[in-house]
Amino acid sequence: VQLVESGGGLVQPGGSLRLSCAASGFSFSSYAMRWYRQAPGKEREWVAHISSTGGWTNYKDSVKGRFTISRDNAKNTVYLQMNNLKPDDTAVYYCNVRTGVDYWGQGTQVTVSS
Repeated sequence: VQLVESGGGLVQPGGSLRLSCAASGFSFSSYAMRWYRQAPGKEREWVAHISSTGGWTNYKDSVKGRFTISRDNAKNTVYLQMNNLKPDDTAVYYCNVRTGVDYWGQGTQVTVSS
């Protein structure tokens, strides 16, 4: 299993970023996918979840209305569209799949600062 995140960067408060996670090594369309994040000095926290078909999503309260998780099963890729970013969103963002074992990507840094 391989998960490769991309799309992070430095953005001003109120800005937007779109993260991508390219997956391989498992039957992507059969599994739910998740995004997590870890800020400096803090524990990793769950951010968003999408079902295997994309028909059901769920979000951490603090990102509801600002973040959107989506997936393209033809491209084996899951996305996280992040709008109206805040300094508290600064973290390394990871995608995750649970196939009976938890797999993680290497993460992509998101920094929200003026």
